[in-house]
Amino acid sequence: MYCKKGDSVYIQSFKHDGSLHRTWCKAFVLEEDDQKIVVVTDRAWVIESDGRRWLTREPAVCFFYKNRWYNVISMIRHSGIYYYCNLASPSIYDGEAIKNIDYDLDVKLYPDGGYQILDENEYAEHSEEMHYPERVRRIIEKQMNNLIEEMDRGCDPFNKECIDSYYYEYLIQSGMYSDY
Repeated sequence: MYCKKGDSVYIQSFKHDGSLHRTWCKAFVLEEDDQKIVVVTDRAWVIESDGRRWLTREPAVCFFYKNRWYNVISMIRHSGIYYYCNLASPSIYDGEAIKNIDYDLDVKLYPDGGYQILDENEYAEHSEEMHYPERVRRIIEKQMNNLIEEMDRGCDPFNKECIDSYYYEYLIQSGMYSDY
């Protein structure tokens, strides 16, 4: 099942034990192919598993990969593009939402090219509590290395041109930008 360009969809992230982790209530679909789903969130409500709600502050171009164990949220801020990468299962769209399993580890990439690995303690704790299989842990560690290599090389989507192109397309498709 495919998302249709221009549709508004939910995004749902689960934990390994099947519990709901986080839901984004609105994402604008820009593209879907055999490799990825690209959406934009802009002032979207996010609901945490504990019921807490918050509104995203800036537009973000999001990449949900179908064959990679991570997804990428590129937040467009006045000071540059900040990337928040979640180590997670490959994503699917089931007609209801874009869905994946969040595996705790995150990497934040800053506009200056520096990065920070986040939530290593949470990963270790949940790995024990939820009994992450050894196979899954090996995949996550390998995918973390692949992710950092892609960041270092500036591969798409880790470059300004890629994000600018998708964001411009979003402005056109959503009717927020007009040439006249």
